[in-house]
Amino acid sequence: MAAAVVQAPRLQAMVQAIVAAGGSEAREAELVASNLVEANLSGHDSHGVGMMPLYVMALQNGGLKANQRLRVDADMGAILKIDGRRGYGQVTGFEAMNLGIARALSQGACVMGLYDTHHLGRIGHWAEQCARAGLVSIHFVNVLSRPIVAPFGGREPRYSTNPVCIGVPRPGRPPFLLDFATSRVASGKVRVAHNKGEQLAPGMLIDHAGKPTTEPAAVMVPPLGAILPFGEHKGYGLAIACELLAGALTGGSTWRGAGGPLRQVVNNMLSIIINPERLGGSERLGAESDALIDWVLAAQPAPGVDKVRIAGEPEQASRQRRAKEGIPVDETTWQELLACGAKVGVDENTLRRLAGV
Repeated sequence: MAAAVVQAPRLQAMVQAIVAAGGSEAREAELVASNLVEANLSGHDSHGVGMMPLYVMALQNGGLKANQRLRVDADMGAILKIDGRRGYGQVTGFEAMNLGIARALSQGACVMGLYDTHHLGRIGHWAEQCARAGLVSIHFVNVLSRPIVAPFGGREPRYSTNPVCIGVPRPGRPPFLLDFATSRVASGKVRVAHNKGEQLAPGMLIDHAGKPTTEPAAVMVPPLGAILPFGEHKGYGLAIACELLAGALTGGSTWRGAGGPLRQVVNNMLSIIINPERLGGSERLGAESDALIDWVLAAQPAPGVDKVRIAGEPEQASRQRRAKEGIPVDETTWQELLACGAKVGVDENTLRRLAGV
């Protein structure tokens, strides 16, 4: 049950005040807060304002640094290597994508390695940024944090949820947006279920003994179990590809059991951004995309399903609904946000006033 239902602009103002009090300049605070709230609007509470406790902790232990600027380590025209310098991923991702978009528009494509940045949030956000510029994008990300996913055939966690994202623009329509963790469920969704006191579906988790469980605490509270890879060996293989492409190829690091504090999150991302005008053309891409997607969506739904959907459609529907009805914030997350404010010197009354609660 939600402790509060907050309109998006008010929730953004609340989170923006916390980020600013943590030392961020006004522009950074706005980018971070708007990005997190956009994730909540999209129905992905796992990547929304519930991340703030981790961010505040990382600020205080040095794993996250406010007001960082990107450093371009190597500029080879259509290839960019960029150091995120442990800055907020909501800022480094936005600025890096702007650089990549400009190169793809001028040169036809850009291969961009962004390494050593803090949590990049919902990766679909960056694919949407590219799609608004009329560009196709592919993103591979690895996560340097506490290992939480077991390899296929294993019972111990060895890496994290390593997402993959593909965005394809569709003129006049929302983009095709495929954004998924290579695990059966994103770690943030486990956190959300744990906060709400809910169980997860069977087949997603194992406990510390390797036995199946539906209890989110199995990967939240010691002794720790693990999330399983999606699609058995397929998700496992994609997760390792993310380690190699995002972690090793970009100049970042792969996860191998050593590093900083367990509550720290470092991301590396390999982005491939393509200007369709240099291949089949934007007009043809749009026409073919629409024809294919319309054909697929016309399929008869399976029993118990109202209609066939395409990737990105649930997020669009959630944005419309939550923009109107407000964003539900569960009791645990609400109390954590108030505690975040206290840690950086923003009193509870101020946060409640900003949230309109």
